[in-house]
Amino acid sequence: MKITVLSGGVGGARFLRGLRSHLAAADPAAEVTAVVNVGDDMWLSGVRIAPDLDSIMYTLAGENDEVRGWGRVGESERVSAELRAYGVGWPWFTLGDLDIGTHLARTSMLRDGLTLAEATDRITARWDLGVRLIPATNAEVETHVVTADGETMHFQEWWTRHRAALPATAFVHRGIENATPAPGVLEAIDDADVVLLAPSNPVVSIGPIVAIPGVRSALAAATARVVGVSPIISGAVVRGMADACLTAIGVETAADAVAVHYGSRASGGLLDAWLIDETDAALLPAIKAAGIAARAVPLWMRDPATSAALARDALAIAAAL
Repeated sequence: MKITVLSGGVGGARFLRGLRSHLAAADPAAEVTAVVNVGDDMWLSGVRIAPDLDSIMYTLAGENDEVRGWGRVGESERVSAELRAYGVGWPWFTLGDLDIGTHLARTSMLRDGLTLAEATDRITARWDLGVRLIPATNAEVETHVVTADGETMHFQEWWTRHRAALPATAFVHRGIENATPAPGVLEAIDDADVVLLAPSNPVVSIGPIVAIPGVRSALAAATARVVGVSPIISGAVVRGMADACLTAIGVETAADAVAVHYGSRASGGLLDAWLIDETDAALLPAIKAAGIAARAVPLWMRDPATSAALARDALAIAAAL
């Protein structure tokens, strides 16, 4: 079986870890490709930072900090302290020393002429991840936020410095109109037996991926079923501030509203099926009325077992279709 997952950061990373765990027992020969958002990427202090790619890599490698939910376990921050002393970078955006090593390696490879996808292949080869990671595009597509007072800032500033507290009116993916999918992205969608949308931020994680010219049409033409997992449980985000992103584009923070936002593939949208949490079972009729098959299952990824069970349920509804 070939499975392609469109994924953002922490939620996507945990879902991919659960998928890998489930397949280790159920289908060891399965191939998993993760097409990863690059809208969070940026240049800072002379290095190219790719937060979602790194979060997924660290999680699958067993190197992530489970307490903070991001970065490397056992980090120190001496280099960031030195950068602050020199007035370099963003003082509110702390990079761990081990993490800076990853960014330096990536930057060196990019300076040597490698594409982001080629650099990602080389960096991830360090660990046996069990999943191939492909950036959605090699182009520098960065998400910027337009706030209610007319200011525009990089997504990371809005998210990390302001904790999404500044009301936003739009999200702009700079450079996306000229971007093309990275090599392997369209093939991963076309060749897949199942395409899964991880429980990642619909607006700034999944949104930038499907906005890259060619990706949405590839999903529309795919022979595989497309199944999404809700990042909303009981009207609240599982992690982060995705509710602020949804509010900015006029979408209610509710599992059925996000399903309708993605839309039914039969009507030009993205989804064949949608998984919601058991606590949201009353929303099933509304989702099905929108032309999307749906099931209510436990969505909380509390540990490896529950994460694997969620991946199993996602594959099960795809098979039932």
